[in-house]
Parts: sequence; C-alpha cells; structure tokens
Amino acid sequence: MSNPFETLKSELDELVVGHNEVKTALLLGIVAREHIYIQGPPGTAKTMLSEIVSKSAELNFFFYQMHRDTRLSELVGDLVISRENTNDGEIIKQNIIKGGILTSDICLLDDISRAPGESLNVLLRILNERKYGDENIPLLTAIATSNPTADEYYNEPLDPANLDRFVIQVNSKGISYSKQWDDVKKIISLYSTKSGSNEFIAKVGKKALDDSFKKQEKVVIPVEVQEGLASFINWLVEDQRLNETNSVISDRTFLVKSLKLIKANAVINNRDESDLSDLKVLRFLLPFRVPEDILEAAEQKLESFENQKKKTKK
Repeated sequence: MSNPFETLKSELDELVVGHNEVKTALLLGIVAREHIYIQGPPGTAKTMLSEIVSKSAELNFFFYQMHRDTRLSELVGDLVISRENTNDGEIIKQNIIKGGILTSDICLLDDISRAPGESLNVLLRILNERKYGDENIPLLTAIATSNPTADEYYNEPLDPANLDRFVIQVNSKGISYSKQWDDVKKIISLYSTKSGSNEFIAKVGKKALDDSFKKQEKVVIPVEVQEGLASFINWLVEDQRLNETNSVISDRTFLVKSLKLIKANAVINNRDESDLSDLKVLRFLLPFRVPEDILEAAEQKLESFENQKKKTKK
C-alpha cells in the first residue's frame, strides 16, 4: 500500500528547501493530531509549509496574525445580535456565526505571544479541548508561531504552562544564520528560475490522514521502546538534574503524548510497530521545556538509541 507521507515529504522538499525540523514536526502533528509551537525569525517558511500541507491534504486552513488587541471573536467567527421570543417576552442575544478556528482543520496562529491574556487563555482552552462550548470542532492541528523576544518588539514569551499545551516544539533558525550554505545555493538557484505559484500541489486527501490517524492508534510499542522512553526520562531527571524549578517534564507530555509521537513516526515510515529509532522524535518535546545546555546532550542520548537498534540488527 502506498504511503501518503512519501508524497507529502517530496512535495515539501520540492517546494521548500531546508527547514527539515519544521517539516518533520508538521507531519508528526497532523498524524498524531497534536499542536505545534514554532519559534523563529520572520521569513523561515513557517506559513508556506503549513499551507502546502493543508492544500495537499485538502484541509480547511485558517491563518491569523495575532496582535496586542486580538479579540476572541476575530478567531472564532462573526458576532451577531439577534432577537428571540421567549415565554418571558422578547430578549436580545449575542450569537456567533462560526468561522476561523471553529471551522478549520489546520490553523496557523502567527505571533501567538502577542495576544492579550484574556483572548489567549480562552483560545488555549479551545485548542486543548477541541470544543467551543459543548460542541466539538474539526481542528486537527494548531500551529502557533512566535519570534524570538527582542526589546524593540512587543513579544513576551508564553509561560511554561501555556507552552506545555503545544506538545511538539521547534526552535527554527534561518538557513543563512544556520550556515547551511548548500541550501542557500539551492534556494538562490530555485528562485532564479521560479515562476508562478504553488498551484500544482500533489493531493493526498483528508481520507489518507484519517486512515493514518486510525493506524497510529493501533501501532504496537514493544517493551524495548517503552523501556527506552522510561530510561530517557530517568536520564533527564536523575543525570541532568531537572526538576520543577528549571524544566517542565509533565507526566501528560512525557508519559502520554510522547507515545502518540512515537506511534506517528512509525506510521509516517509505513510501519505498524515502533522501534528504537522512533525515540528520536522525543527531541520535539524538549526545545522550550528544558534548559538550552541540555538540548545537545539530549540529542546525543537519543541518537544512542538508534545506534542500539543498528547493533541489534547486526
């Protein structure tokens, strides 16, 4: 059976050079149906990549640029005033014509940290529950972006509790500042000859994603992978001395949501059973949950699991 994610991967690589971490995060997010937080400077293809995934999967896409005066009504639809007759007489009610995040499959909330606290708190509750009032919403994945904090730019970082609601986290850097010179040359070459828009995006369809989500729920996680996850968490807390004062190692994210990402990575690679190589997706849990100096050591620790898998095969 063909793997729709091969089509999505090749489409992303064809239309956008580099930014592999963001691409992987997006694929994991739509399979696991978890929300994504991307921090990075403007112009790093965050919006474009999200739109490509939406168009390829034929999903309803909603984009909103957050600002200091963002109101909840701008995110959920149009507020209307209506009159209703009741047993107690006529009353005036405020209703909503649903739109925005209430009718989208994927939404991109740009500069989320600029939103005022009142709107942000209600928004995050909607994202977490995937409900508005008592009604379910079709949202699969929300992608929130933020620029690195700067004194001249109104941009206060999200607090750890709010950040933890975004299971997948990426600290994206520009290709030039990352010194990815081969990719720099590819982009220059691409846009020297590029014409037109991205109208001819290969379609995989929403059904393929729905099928992948069902498949993800049935992926088997063998004991060695379970033990690998437990040992990694133990390493973070015991060896790296992480605790409630210097990190956010929540049980919800590291003991429950992490398993969904492990399963999702297996599905993306067309497997119905996870293996030690899938533990590498745990790096997407770390960027804004642990101190920066732990990240590099964690990458090496996760790589050791993949090396362990290779030795086992031999």
